Amino acid sequence: MLTAISYKSKQFSLVLIKIGIVVSAFYLIYNKLFQHSDFHFADLLIILTKFSAISFDAVLFLMVLSCFNWFLEILKWRHLVTAITKITFKKAKSQTLGAFTASLITPNRIGEYGAKALYYHPSLRKEIMLLNLLGNTAQMAATTIFGGIGMIYFSLHFNPEFNYDKIILWFSAIILGSVLLWFIVTSTMFGKYKKSLKKLIKFIKTIPKEITVKTVMYSAFRYLVFSHQFYIILLMFDINTPYSHAMAAISTMYLLSSIIPSIFIFDVVIKGGIAIYIFGLLGISQPIVFAIVTLMWVLNVVLPSIIGSYYVLQFKLPNTET
Repeated sequence: MLTAISYKSKQFSLVLIKIGIVVSAFYLIYNKLFQHSDFHFADLLIILTKFSAISFDAVLFLMVLSCFNWFLEILKWRHLVTAITKITFKKAKSQTLGAFTASLITPNRIGEYGAKALYYHPSLRKEIMLLNLLGNTAQMAATTIFGGIGMIYFSLHFNPEFNYDKIILWFSAIILGSVLLWFIVTSTMFGKYKKSLKKLIKFIKTIPKEITVKTVMYSAFRYLVFSHQFYIILLMFDINTPYSHAMAAISTMYLLSSIIPSIFIFDVVIKGGIAIYIFGLLGISQPIVFAIVTLMWVLNVVLPSIIGSYYVLQFKLPNTET
């Protein structure tokens, strides 16, 4: 009887948590679209109606690009997980979109690591979190490489006043963190942590190179999809900036916004503020820039999170007895 009560309490608590996650995500989306003072969803709709290029077919095409963007992310996750087990595309989709929705209320979507791990047996969760880290690192590497090239080109042609000290500090922190990790692994002072890290390193070495290479390729293709989606929206807003200038500005914006810690509610604000300055140098007005950033946010964050909320509600803890 006590076991039955405990099981029912656990299931009831899980239901409350799932509902709480979905309600919180929808509240944050509503607050950003309709309550935030910087830019309202109504402003976006007004601006969209002023441009003849933005038709139903154009919006449908943008939604197809968003689907392709997340299709690549789902394929990347399914491919990563094959390092320890095989899952279907359907399961990879539910885990990717469900974890994305669950992570919206956490800084820099850090909650995605724990959310994806919960889909698996406790004995596999450390490896799952590490695989998720590998996927996010590959995506960040694509953003850094394309963004670095774009920033160099953009700086040479437009002389922006960036805070290069903070950018250098960010790269220095990465190098310092790598050196610190190496010190922990090789030092005898951190016996307990050293043992865990060695296990993780051993697991990393067991990941086939094919998986790592394909993960990098999926990340690069995904970056090209959403960055060119941004460029297509620029064209729909009758902005005829040269392709090289536009892509340099887009890659610079994504690089700078990715290195600023944020939570979901401020994500569009941060990207919007950076984009306003960068695209302002190209002569694009502030309302248009904010409209484009908001539209990208709706297509690639709001819509996937709405779909992901269904998978959050359908989530069930794995059987720990097998």
